[in-house]
Amino acid sequence: MIEVRGVSKRFGTTVALDGVSMSIERGSILGFLGPNGAGKSTAMKIITTFLAADSGEVLVDGLNVADKPLAVRKKIGYLPENLPLYHDMRVHEYLSFVGESRGLRGQGLRQRLDWVVESCGIAGVYKKTIRELSKGYKQRTGLAQALIHDPEILILDEPTSGLDPLQIIGIRELILDLGRSKTIIFSTHILQEVQPITDRVAIINEGRIIADGRIPDLKKKAMVNNRVFISFDQTPDNLAGELGQISGFEALIACDAAAAPERFELRGAFGKDLVGSVSSLARSRDWSLRELQESHYSLEDTFIALTKQAANSVAESGTEVQA
Repeated sequence: MIEVRGVSKRFGTTVALDGVSMSIERGSILGFLGPNGAGKSTAMKIITTFLAADSGEVLVDGLNVADKPLAVRKKIGYLPENLPLYHDMRVHEYLSFVGESRGLRGQGLRQRLDWVVESCGIAGVYKKTIRELSKGYKQRTGLAQALIHDPEILILDEPTSGLDPLQIIGIRELILDLGRSKTIIFSTHILQEVQPITDRVAIINEGRIIADGRIPDLKKKAMVNNRVFISFDQTPDNLAGELGQISGFEALIACDAAAAPERFELRGAFGKDLVGSVSSLARSRDWSLRELQESHYSLEDTFIALTKQAANSVAESGTEVQA
């Protein structure tokens, strides 16, 4: 549905995007993840034809965004990070204006207005002036304008930015519901926002895609070792030496001595069954274990690890990227 091929963009001496490539299949949801300034908004503006790439190309449903910008815009609903709202207008006036600008008239416009009002949950503020709205309702109104023409594709730039927890849950549920019938890209720098909505992410950092795939696969890629937490009623003598007999053992790290004096983190080679090996050793030595559990990578761990891997790769190649 969307193909981004080798797209680069500079602003003066700053490289915003450096050879970015990614693809999004029809009917899927992609979480576009990265810190502030990583290049997310620039990439989304190029996909939506608001910016032109310096090099590379973007295809939307087979249409080149540089050659067919108007045709591409008909297919896309876009919610930029800075909401495109006219604060002096009432919500119904604004949405009618956007709908008419999109070519809707008469019964067709009324039907779409009814749909976005219900779907975005803005019936209670429909007659209010936009400046009166809370941040959450402004966000919902911005989403309604992106949906008014029933686009096949939704591009949402930081759709939950500045919202409270209840508002975030509401927007998240709406995105999930829309994902049943539309292709969606949503960007965020908040890692917790990704996993409840989709397990497919593209991670961008310093203008480069450093990882792209399903979250479980990316976690496996990020994990350079296994980590197991163990704790005892009383720490065995020569614990490090005893654990050193385990195949794949790499390090034993004491946890916070004040909070958990008998708790340790054991690190070992990725792919080794550390839990099984420690359990067998504990039985043979008659150790009194309180805890024995493998530590799985969180999304935050994955992001940090993949970012470091990408930075090391760039350093080894001698390439510098400005963001």
